[in-house]
Amino acid sequence: MQHFLRRLGLALLFTLIPISLWAGDSLSQYPVEIRKIIPPSLDAAHLGEEIICYRPMRRGAPNMSIEKVDDKIIANNYGHGGSGWTLGPGSAKYVNHLLEKSKYASDLKKDTPITVIGAGILGLFSAYDLMQRGYSNITIVAEKFDNLTSHNAGGLLAPVSMDNAPEMQDVINDIGIEAYKFYADIAKGKIPVFSKSALIVPSYFETREESGLEPYVGKVMKPAKDVVLDFGNGTTRKMVVYDDGIFMDTAVMMDELTQILKKKVKFVQKRVNNFSEITTRYIINCAGLGASALSGDNKMVSVQGHLIMLKDQIPKDLQYMILVYLGEGETESGQKVKRAFYIFPKQLNHAAPNDVGVIGGTFIEGATPATPNKEEFELLVERAKAFYGMGEKTSS
Repeated sequence: MQHFLRRLGLALLFTLIPISLWAGDSLSQYPVEIRKIIPPSLDAAHLGEEIICYRPMRRGAPNMSIEKVDDKIIANNYGHGGSGWTLGPGSAKYVNHLLEKSKYASDLKKDTPITVIGAGILGLFSAYDLMQRGYSNITIVAEKFDNLTSHNAGGLLAPVSMDNAPEMQDVINDIGIEAYKFYADIAKGKIPVFSKSALIVPSYFETREESGLEPYVGKVMKPAKDVVLDFGNGTTRKMVVYDDGIFMDTAVMMDELTQILKKKVKFVQKRVNNFSEITTRYIINCAGLGASALSGDNKMVSVQGHLIMLKDQIPKDLQYMILVYLGEGETESGQKVKRAFYIFPKQLNHAAPNDVGVIGGTFIEGATPATPNKEEFELLVERAKAFYGMGEKTSS
């Protein structure tokens, strides 16, 4: 019975969305642009690796601050939740600027030793920005460098899974705009050391408000358009699109960043339990979830996410992004879950050319490896099929 009710709920998820098209109308009667999209193949043979990741979210806002701890000067840059990639380049620039202007940094010179704790996207971008500023004595220390949440993240530039105090929102918006400029320059070939890891592709949402991108419009992005997606199987969906959305191919960019940094930055594999273990006076703290213990930050919480890599697809048919929020529920372990459907043209490192695409996702605050909630993978595929109307005609 539980499985039956679960599937019934999934079937209703996309039909309970307010219907804003006219049942029975032909596509030619819709007063907005019609865009034809070929759905991905979602049968078992085209589903690849199942991945569970843990986003490091800090309640109240990310910690982007400078502090003195004993004899150490700590520049904190962690807690961005599901927006680490969206904010990464801008956040690194913002925090490094705070450090340079800090009252504690009077003796900071270009050859001063600086240690970055953490090798996720915030750690790598912090080191990259320091390198761009001319600092020449940088070390990245991390417990591991491969298969991090930053490698597995989807790659849509949009502020998601954050908990921001209202007074921080303007700062977060400015940081996001700065990051957008950086990724757009990569997509346009203006930063040659990044070859193919950011693309400008259409990004579809149900509403402008849900995108989180409206603060960027008029500054770095064009206004969204109302469109109808036609999946060619009798299913249509009314959405809004930002045609200048940014996709970051996260695993690819992590590899590119690492190769760029290794030319001038030292990498040390080591777990850091206390700032006193670091010999340098200046530290950039990008420890993510590790900041809970390292900094004694009780505002940190993990946000579990589920995604499935696709394989043997047609890459040209997947050059778009979609994110639709579907409300809240409860996992079989009794945890509160916010569910969504998303699809991005992501690839893992060294994947075959046609192994492109990722579908997700979930947002489960406080979940840990002890509660993997693996049943969400099956639900994820069902949500994807329901969105595309595979097997039945749907208009919304």
